[in-house]
Amino acid sequence: MVRHAGAPSRGTGCHHARMDNTVRTGTELLWSALGGDPALLDRVAHTGTSGLLPARLPVMDLARATVAVAGLAAVERGGLPGKVRVDDGAVATAFVSERHLRVDGRAPVSFAPLSRLWRASDGWVRTHANYPHHRTALLSALGVREESVEAVAASVAERKAVETETAVYAAGGLAVALRTPEEWAAHEQGREVAARPLLTRERLDDAAPRRRSGPLRVLDLTRVLAGPVATRTLALLGADVLRVDPPGNPELPDQHADTDVGKRTAALDLDSPADRRALGELLDAADVLVTGYRPGALDRFGLHRPGLVVARLSAWGDYGPWAGRRGFDSLVQVATGIAVTEGSADRPGALPAQALDHGTGYLLAAAVLRSLTEQERDGGTRLVRLALAQTGHWLTHALPRYEPERYLTETDGPLGRLRHALSPVSYEGGPAGWSRPPGVQGGDDPVWLGT
Repeated sequence: MVRHAGAPSRGTGCHHARMDNTVRTGTELLWSALGGDPALLDRVAHTGTSGLLPARLPVMDLARATVAVAGLAAVERGGLPGKVRVDDGAVATAFVSERHLRVDGRAPVSFAPLSRLWRASDGWVRTHANYPHHRTALLSALGVREESVEAVAASVAERKAVETETAVYAAGGLAVALRTPEEWAAHEQGREVAARPLLTRERLDDAAPRRRSGPLRVLDLTRVLAGPVATRTLALLGADVLRVDPPGNPELPDQHADTDVGKRTAALDLDSPADRRALGELLDAADVLVTGYRPGALDRFGLHRPGLVVARLSAWGDYGPWAGRRGFDSLVQVATGIAVTEGSADRPGALPAQALDHGTGYLLAAAVLRSLTEQERDGGTRLVRLALAQTGHWLTHALPRYEPERYLTETDGPLGRLRHALSPVSYEGGPAGWSRPPGVQGGDDPVWLGT
């Protein structure tokens, strides 16, 4: 049984608005990318709470906007007349849902000991080794026989960061070298990401519109974390979500507890003819297929069906030299320069949440709902594609963020060249700045001007 907590108080520390300008900017950008009706934007009601998900990048704006468009897509498809509520407290809590999880009072295990930043001979490397097969590949690539933090640290320290990145990926593991934003922008994969839209929506054929009755059927072939967040959201909205994992490689228990609420789960071995037939039968009756495997990894199984909505999620995109690479939020932050922006090249930082995962998840849910709305009206098999790296690029380049330099000016005067803050008092027809710079203390005559 699921118990619902009472509605939170809307008192101290909150303000009410239809949608403030900061929230509206991100929501407008996403809703436009999804092809949504601009008139629906006025349906978003925002309740703000300051100081949540603090970061140098506009993480809270990303969180609000992705949640808002998921709500808009839901009310649009359902023909519902009411408001879409975006409560900062609820949004910020959901974006770190894995940290709040408790299983019989036990806190979750977020990262395994070998999933972390390591000092390389010329910088930093981030690894991800939560899954046993990734851990085995990491140790093999580094020539380390035992699961030892000290042994891995010593091996990485002897190599250049990119050397470790290359070796670990070649072995089937996950590691990325820390890059600055400028280094990522110059990287071939970074250029590919920058040249493409945040998401793509395609109509693949002229399949007839589907007249659906009963719950939406969603086949979920995703794991950690964006895909499961998307399908968790679809389950909330009443979909029958069936998640399928390989029997020998189940989801991590705490990830399952956090992201599989509202779903059913099953195990199928796609190397087994009987299980492949079972998957095919599920697809024949499905409305939505959501996949989180590397681009092309499932193509041999022939998963597309006429009239299906297919949502494909990847870490780096299905283009460029990294198209076939696995990845997770923490790795994308390090590779794309976000970790440097949130810290420095000498001491990398991190976003206050796995915001690329969570944000992409809510955006993916919105894209699925919008595609269903269009398919039911106009027909066609629909394909939507998103990537964590694209969401990261949107966060760092599309959303407005606080930049102190915009509010500073320079003035020459008796004290030399000063850099100082502009006045926040501003109104139409008012002064653009002060009429004079500061002078030498005590250097003016004790008289009024003009006398």
